[in-house]
Amino acid sequence: MLSQPKPQPAAQAPVRPLDDPSLYFSRELSWLEFNERVLEEALDEGTPLLERLRFVSIYGTNLDEFFMVRVAAIKQQIEAQVHKRSEDGRTPSEHVLAISERLRVSLARQMRLLNETLLPEMDRAGIRVLRVADLDEDRRPQLDRIFDERVFPVLTPLAVDAGHPFPYISNLSLSLAVELEEVTADGVQLHFARIKIPQTLARFVPIESAPEGEQWFVLLEDLIAQHLHALFPGMQVRESYLFRVTRDADLDVQEDEADDLLAAIESELQRRRFGEAVRLEIERGMPEYIRDLLLDALDLSASDCYETEGLIGLGDLTTLVNLPGHAQLHDPPFTPAIPKRLIGAGDLFAAIRESDMLLHHPYESFDPVVQFVRQSAEDPRVLAIKMTLYRTSGKDSPIVRALLDAAENGKQVAVLIELKARFDEENNIEWARRLERAGVHVVYGFAGIKTHAKVTLVVRQEDDGIRRYMHFGTGNYNEKTARFYTDLSLFTARPELGTDASELFNALTGFSKVTDYEDLLVAPVNMRRELTAFIEREADHARAGRPAGIRAKLNAITDGELTRALYRASQAGVPIDLLVRGMCVVRPGVPGVSESITVRSIVGRFLEHSRVFVFENGGDRATFIGSADWMGRNLDRRVETIVPVLDPFLAERIYGRILAVLLADNVKSRELRPDGSYRRLHPQGQAPVDAQQVFLGQARAL
Repeated sequence: MLSQPKPQPAAQAPVRPLDDPSLYFSRELSWLEFNERVLEEALDEGTPLLERLRFVSIYGTNLDEFFMVRVAAIKQQIEAQVHKRSEDGRTPSEHVLAISERLRVSLARQMRLLNETLLPEMDRAGIRVLRVADLDEDRRPQLDRIFDERVFPVLTPLAVDAGHPFPYISNLSLSLAVELEEVTADGVQLHFARIKIPQTLARFVPIESAPEGEQWFVLLEDLIAQHLHALFPGMQVRESYLFRVTRDADLDVQEDEADDLLAAIESELQRRRFGEAVRLEIERGMPEYIRDLLLDALDLSASDCYETEGLIGLGDLTTLVNLPGHAQLHDPPFTPAIPKRLIGAGDLFAAIRESDMLLHHPYESFDPVVQFVRQSAEDPRVLAIKMTLYRTSGKDSPIVRALLDAAENGKQVAVLIELKARFDEENNIEWARRLERAGVHVVYGFAGIKTHAKVTLVVRQEDDGIRRYMHFGTGNYNEKTARFYTDLSLFTARPELGTDASELFNALTGFSKVTDYEDLLVAPVNMRRELTAFIEREADHARAGRPAGIRAKLNAITDGELTRALYRASQAGVPIDLLVRGMCVVRPGVPGVSESITVRSIVGRFLEHSRVFVFENGGDRATFIGSADWMGRNLDRRVETIVPVLDPFLAERIYGRILAVLLADNVKSRELRPDGSYRRLHPQGQAPVDAQQVFLGQARAL
């Protein structure tokens, strides 16, 4: 009798090392996936027309910054012959090629949407962008006058030949490449010239004779192209082609060698316009010899060239988005709510003493934050104000004006201004100088480390002694962006947090070498260590059968060390729900590695910007908000803060009324799949939940 085979145990997924590149997505390709989700909002027919156009504009400006910063950094690695592979296993050269391949598909989709859907719909709505050649003869004289009087005096045609070297083309400037013919005794000679489209003039030129109730425009580059004969008398203009150059725009300041950081950054800002070229955008139909001439002059390869059929420089579409009127083509307006306990409250300090306060922006007004600083500036009992400023609202910032008033009122005011806040450096330099002239103690943080924390500390003399009042935020002190960024503000007067806040500012402004904090998580001091410990603690709870779970909302997760900690926690059975707006290298749903991890991204009317972290902690739930994403730069190369929400009512509000709603979203939410693609969620028989609309409804009910 034949022996029967022994039953075999069920096959188990092979154990995989957690540094296996297949467990990580490319951060660059993940970013492109995020921008694709922005484009999806423009494709959504349920979104009002001008809001769809706004998303196309955002898609374009996002892409500009991506090339100026991320692609530029990769190209620097290639130039330096760096061959180190990223977490996902790609070399810098492989990343550039993958970006180029992936992006061309997205760009084609975006231009079809703009050319075939949005612009025709705007035409029907009375907002028309026309070609000069399509206008009737009655309207041409007006444009001729505009060109002669406003445009022609500003233009400077630049020849390119043996006696005229190729001109230096500044970052993001539009140019016309012009083909010219000259008839000589030796026959017809071809010439090439470049004309910069002036950035000092409006790109969308209004046609004043448009029919009543309509707004017509022509593009400045088209107006110039139709009048090129005026710039090249005696020559025959064959054709012209639009192009744009993108350059490396990241600052390179050697802070250890800069005696005056303010002057050093000003100098770098001047050089930003002339960084190394990283991208060439050209109008479709440009002859190959002109394209090759441009690529050669810019030291770029064919993979760096992107041909566009239609508008180049999509960020300029904001001009049309922000046209007055057309309310029916926008999202319905809303007024941020003021919490009931603050309505009519003249004394914010009394309200904060009563209990901690949490504001959910933009649904709840940012005005109490401004009022907090303004009242501190005016209150005779306030002795000192200390604040970090990363981005403000520009030349009319009410918060900075309040700080100037505080200094004039004799308060001790110390402000850390981050001069290296990318693309906001000029504003910050101007404010730094004004604050210094007013007597404010202005500091610029640590060499080589940006200060990204959002903290205000107010020291007040009260009847029972000194009391410290604090504001901790997840977003910038900018009342303008607070109307369309989702963020959280925490006001508190808890002594234990006051001690930590004082230690933080002593480290920022003086020589204090703080090695730890009691309650605050501060990068680069203890944040990485504590976050890793919190994740590992959840794994211990899960293995012991205690309540365990992680819910985190961030802008990005790209840090390999924290990703591996999440994988280990998932292997221990910890349920992990991640809300990540942008880049995410975590690959969810991998058997034996990340089966309990879900990743979702919400892209909607408002920019999801708040950072929230909740750990179940065996039933003793711990809740935090802060300024830091889970990226190497935030944890190791920036000053960041994450603060515990110690009021049980507020912690429950964050968990049950904010995170729970966001995780229930089945309208604007996309789920990351194991293959790296995102699947848009749909109600599928359930009640639709659009989290941002839910929060708007809650705010109206306040």
